[in-house]
Amino acid sequence: MDITIIGLGKMGMGIAENLLSHHHQVAGFDIDPSVAERLTKLGGIYYSDIEQLKKRDKQQIIWLMLPAGDLTNQMVENILSLLDAGDIVIDAGNAHYQDSKNNYERCQAKGIHFLDVGTSGGVAGAQKGACMMVGGDKEIFDQLEPVFADLCVEKGVIYSGPAGSGHYLKMIHNGIEYGMMQSIGEGFNLLHHSPYAYEMSEVAQVFNHGSVIRSWLMELTENIYRERVDMQEIAGVIPSSGEGKWTVEEALRLNVNLPVITQSLMTRFASEDYDKISEKLVALLRNQFGGHDFIKGE
Repeated sequence: MDITIIGLGKMGMGIAENLLSHHHQVAGFDIDPSVAERLTKLGGIYYSDIEQLKKRDKQQIIWLMLPAGDLTNQMVENILSLLDAGDIVIDAGNAHYQDSKNNYERCQAKGIHFLDVGTSGGVAGAQKGACMMVGGDKEIFDQLEPVFADLCVEKGVIYSGPAGSGHYLKMIHNGIEYGMMQSIGEGFNLLHHSPYAYEMSEVAQVFNHGSVIRSWLMELTENIYRERVDMQEIAGVIPSSGEGKWTVEEALRLNVNLPVITQSLMTRFASEDYDKISEKLVALLRNQFGGHDFIKGE
């Protein structure tokens, strides 16, 4: 199929590479023109301006791989004036599911189809075989199922239901991911402080062979320790992409108990708190009522 990708960052370029390796025709646009050389070397066509979408004379499939929020929503608005009824817009970034429902309605109003695709597997998955969760009209999914089959690992694609359901599913996936990574981090932290001189890479390796907790995350943990990363050089700040927060907000909306994922999100927030006013105030309160010493900053 002939697909145009808007957003050629790590994930977008990986999708382009994957599509081209499966003999699809790929054009692409990005605000950074330096990606043009790589795309053309892969066999794709680079558009210097999205206005070039106007001159196509057949059904267009536009694949968005952009940061969630205003940038994606504005791009949907921008391209609607360039597309014709029957064209297809796919948002495969990490959009909020409510935004995807709104973008579906905006596209439908102009006779344009819209699919929301939750994409997992990282950059390597984008290049070699991802996991995708697709929301939107079933007949459009069926039309594009061969494309998703090419992009994904075996059994790695699901039609999840109506508009918004793909990004909803990816939101929950990322919430689970938060909790899993947090538990791995805590477990290896305890091992680090244990009375035993464990070889952490070997521990991660054995955990990942036949144990209940074997996973790709455990494989990545082994990779980290085999690379002999000096943990003293790592700041320990964990940025949040937003999907974990959305997961917790959805749990609050539905009154669903979500303690592990919520705590993992709070830990990320705490890691970015350089002022640590809360901890400092607690230390000073202990000093006030009990005369306990507190440690002065350097």
